[in-house]
Amino acid sequence: LFGYERGAFTGAFYKKKGKFEAANGGTLFLDEIGELNAKMQVDLLRVLQEREITRIGSNKSIKVDFRVLAASNRNLKEMVSEGTFREDLFYRLNVFNIHVPPLRERVEDVPLLVEHFISTLRRQTGKQVEGITAQALNKLKQHGWPGNVRELQNAVERAFVTAKGKLITTDELAFLTPEKIPVMTSPSLSLADIEKMHIENVLKE
Repeated sequence: LFGYERGAFTGAFYKKKGKFEAANGGTLFLDEIGELNAKMQVDLLRVLQEREITRIGSNKSIKVDFRVLAASNRNLKEMVSEGTFREDLFYRLNVFNIHVPPLRERVEDVPLLVEHFISTLRRQTGKQVEGITAQALNKLKQHGWPGNVRELQNAVERAFVTAKGKLITTDELAFLTPEKIPVMTSPSLSLADIEKMHIENVLKE
C-alpha cells in the first residue's frame, strides 16, 4: 500500500509506488476491509486523516488525495462493538453505505457472472470453452453460495479447467453438492494454476 524506496529491504532493487500513491487523484478499492489487523487499521486511518504517506525506507512525506471504496462480507458494526475494528476508522469509511445482498438472494446475477468468468478464462488461457449448458447453469443457480461471488468464481474456474467440450456441463459440476462445497486456499485460482490443470487434463486424455 505504501510503496518502498530502492534498498529499503532485501530484493528492493528499485523504488516502487504503493497503492495509495497510484490512486492519487482517483479511487482506491479496498476489499475485505474487515480483515485488516490492528496495525494496518491505524496506518490506514492515519493516511485518511493526514492525506499523506511515507514510503518504506524513506522519511519523506508524499501528499495523496483519493476517494476510498471499501467492501466487507463481515458486519463492521459488530466488529466495532467487539473491539476488533476501530470505531474511528469505521466512521471515517462509513460515509455512504451500500448493502449488497448475498448471491443466494440475487440468483438473476448468476448467469451474467458465469458468462463473465468464462469469457475471462477463455481470453486468459486460450481454451475454447464457449459457455455452459442450461442444466449446469440451473445447478449453479440452485446452489446456496455461502462464499458468495468468490465461491462461484472458484466453481466456474474448476469446471472450466475440466471441461471436455465447448460447454460446461453438470459433469464438471459434480463436486458441487450441499455436503461438499469447494474450498480454495486463495480467493481464486491463478492463471498459472489454471494452465497447469488444463495441461494435466489434456495429458490424461
